[in-house]
Amino acid sequence: MPAASPSGGAGGAVQLSLLQGFPTAPRAVGATVPAGTLPVAQVILDSPLTHLDRVFDYAVPAELADAAQPGVRVKVRFSGREFTGFIVARTATTESAKRLLPLAKVISEQPVLTPEVLALSRAVAARYAGTVSEVLKVAIPPRMARVDAAFAETGEEAAVGVVGTSEPAAGQPETGAGAGAALLTRYANGATFLRHLAAGHSPRAVLTSLGGYGASDWPAEIAEAVAAVWHTGRGAVVVVPDQRDLARVEAALDQRLGAGNIARLTAEDGPTPRYRNFLRLLSGQVRVAVGTRSAAYAPVQDLGLVCLWDDGDDLHQEQRAPYQHVREVLLLRAEQEGCAALLASGAQSTEAHRLVSTGWAQAIVADRSEVRRSTPRVIHTGDEFQLARDPLAARARIPHAAWKAASEGLAHGPVLLQVARTGFSPALACEECREPARCTACTGPLAQTGRGGAPGCRWCGRPDLRWSCANCGGQRLRATVAGATRTAEELGRAFPGATVYSSAGEHILDTVPDRPSVVVATPGAEPLAPTGYAAVILLDGSAMLSRESLRAGEDTLRRWFTASLLARPAADGGLVVITADDSTAVGHLVRWDPQGAAGRELATRSELGLPPAVRFAALTGSREALAVFTADLDSRLFLRTVGPMPVGGQPGRTAGGRPSGPGPRADKSDTQTSSADQHRLLLFFSYRSAPAATAWLKARKAALSARGTSEPVHVRCDAADLI
Repeated sequence: MPAASPSGGAGGAVQLSLLQGFPTAPRAVGATVPAGTLPVAQVILDSPLTHLDRVFDYAVPAELADAAQPGVRVKVRFSGREFTGFIVARTATTESAKRLLPLAKVISEQPVLTPEVLALSRAVAARYAGTVSEVLKVAIPPRMARVDAAFAETGEEAAVGVVGTSEPAAGQPETGAGAGAALLTRYANGATFLRHLAAGHSPRAVLTSLGGYGASDWPAEIAEAVAAVWHTGRGAVVVVPDQRDLARVEAALDQRLGAGNIARLTAEDGPTPRYRNFLRLLSGQVRVAVGTRSAAYAPVQDLGLVCLWDDGDDLHQEQRAPYQHVREVLLLRAEQEGCAALLASGAQSTEAHRLVSTGWAQAIVADRSEVRRSTPRVIHTGDEFQLARDPLAARARIPHAAWKAASEGLAHGPVLLQVARTGFSPALACEECREPARCTACTGPLAQTGRGGAPGCRWCGRPDLRWSCANCGGQRLRATVAGATRTAEELGRAFPGATVYSSAGEHILDTVPDRPSVVVATPGAEPLAPTGYAAVILLDGSAMLSRESLRAGEDTLRRWFTASLLARPAADGGLVVITADDSTAVGHLVRWDPQGAAGRELATRSELGLPPAVRFAALTGSREALAVFTADLDSRLFLRTVGPMPVGGQPGRTAGGRPSGPGPRADKSDTQTSSADQHRLLLFFSYRSAPAATAWLKARKAALSARGTSEPVHVRCDAADLI
C-alpha cells in the first residue's frame, strides 16, 4: 500500500490536553530544514484503528537526520494529535502530493524494530485480520529510559568477543552438539534431526516427548536441540507456556550452554529486565532467547531454530488483539527466515499432526519398545476386568483400584491425584431435583469455598444465605463436583500418616519432596517430584471429557499425558490409574498412543469440515452491525457460514479453572454494544483461500472504521475457545 501524508498541516488545530498542559503549536513545515539525504521517513503509527494500518510519510529535519534511522521509536503529529510510532524506512521521495509534517521527536536511537520482526508482524497481522501496531505491542517491550542510556554507553563494548563464540567460558560446563547424553537419539528421526542442525541445515519436526525426570526430562531434550544450533554460531528461540516451564528450560539451557548465554523474555520479570534482555539479543550479545508468548518475536541474530513446547496449551493464545497463537507465529517465522522448527509436547495436537500429515514437518517419535521402557503402566478402572473385580467402580469417584494404587504407591514415594476443579465445592445443585444452583442476582453458578461455608456466586461473589430452588422450591444444596481442597481434606483423613499437599488456584507448588506424600493438583498445576511419582491417579475424567467444547477430548487427553509423564517408568514401579468412563480417549492413554489420537481427531474433523482441517473467523456484534459488515460478503472465499446466534454467559474456562482464552468482550470495540444484544457469526474458509479471506475481513474492518457509520464488529480468527 503506498504511503500517505498525515492530515492536519502546519496550520491545523492543536489538540489540548488537561494532563499535559497546553502544547506549543507545531513548527511550520516551511521553517524545517530537511535532511540532506533520504529526507522522507515512513512511519507506522501506534493506533488501534484499522484504517490507519499503513505507513505515513514524514519529513526528516536535518537535526534528526542521524538519529531517525529505520527501527527507532519516534513521535509524530497526526490530525492534530501526537502519536508514537516506528520508522520503517527512509526514502528520497514521497508519493504524497501534500506538504509533509516533520518528525516531532526521536524517542530512542535504539533500532528496536528490525526488518525481520517487521516482516513477521505484517505476516501475523495479515493472518489474523489485525493491524501491525497491535502485533508490535506484543513483539517490542516498552522502552525503559535508564536501560536505554546505560546500554548506549556499555552495550557495544560488552558485545565484543561474544558474538560468534562457541567455546564455553572457564568454569562452565562443556557445550555443543555432542555434550551430555544424546536424548533425542532414542526417538526415530531424532539423530537425523540433530545431524541436520549441527550441519547448519533447517529441518522441521514435531517431537512427541516421553518426558522423564532429572537430566532426561523434556527440557533437556529441547536444550540438546538448541545446543546443536548454538554450536554452529546460529541463534534460537524457545517459547514455553508458563513460568514453571520457563524455569526448567532455563536451567537446562544453562547446563548445556553455560550461564549468561541465554536471555529471558517474559512479562513476569518486569519491564526493566525484559527490556534489558531484549537489547542484549538485539545487539547480538546472546543468541538464545527463552520465554513466554512475546519471546516468539525476539530479535535473535542469525536465527537457526524456533522451538515451542506444548503447543496445545491455551496459554499460548495471545489475550490481546489480534489474538494470535504462538505456534502460528513461529511457523510463519520459520518460513520467512528459513530456519529450523521444532514443536515438542507430551501429547500431539491436531494442528501439529496436520503439519506432519501434509509433509511440512517430520515426526520424531519413539518405537514401541522405547515407549514400554520409558512410560508407566496405565490401568483403567472402567474396563471389564476391573469392573468384574469391583462392580461399584463405575459409581465411585475413587474406585478400589485407585485407592489400592495410592496406598501401595505411598510406600515408595509421592502419589499424585489430578482433579478437574479447584476450590472446595465449585458446583452446587438442588438436593431434591438436581437443578444447578444459580445466584439470584446475576444467575451465576453457586459454589462453596469450605466445609460449612455459605454458598456464594462464582461470578459476582455475592453470598446467598437464603437460597431456594427456582424449579422445585427446595432449600438444601448438594455438591456436584468435589474440588481440589475438598479432595485433599478427604484424603488427609483417609491417609492420616501421610503429608497432603494441594496445588491449585492461587497456591501452585513447583516441587514436592521425594518422600511418601499425597499431592492433589488441578490440570496444569502438578508439581514435580525429583524422581517421579510412584503413582498418578487421574480423577474426574468423565467431567473433563463432557465439557461443551470441540476440543474437550483433545485437551483432556493432553492433560492426562502431561500428568502421566510425571510418573516413574513401569520398570521402576510407576503406575497411572484413570477413572473416566470407557471412551476412545481412555484407550489412547492406556496404549500410550498420542499420535494415533491426534490422527483420529484430525480425520474426524476433516470429514466434518472443522478446524484445524479448515480455518474460521468469528464475528461478534449486534445483528445490525453484523448485517452491515457482511453486506458485501464474497461467498467464493468462504466454505459456509454459521449464525448469527446470540452470545451468552462468560468467557470459557478450562477444566483447571484457567481462562481458556479472551472472550468476545475483551476488545474495547465491543463496549458500545450491550451483552444482551451480542451475536456471533462464524465464517469457515479453506487454507487455500485464507489469504484472500482474511484480507477481505481486514479491508471490511478498515472501511467501516474509516466511515464510523455503524457499530463495531469484533473479528477473531481461529479462536479455539469459541467452538
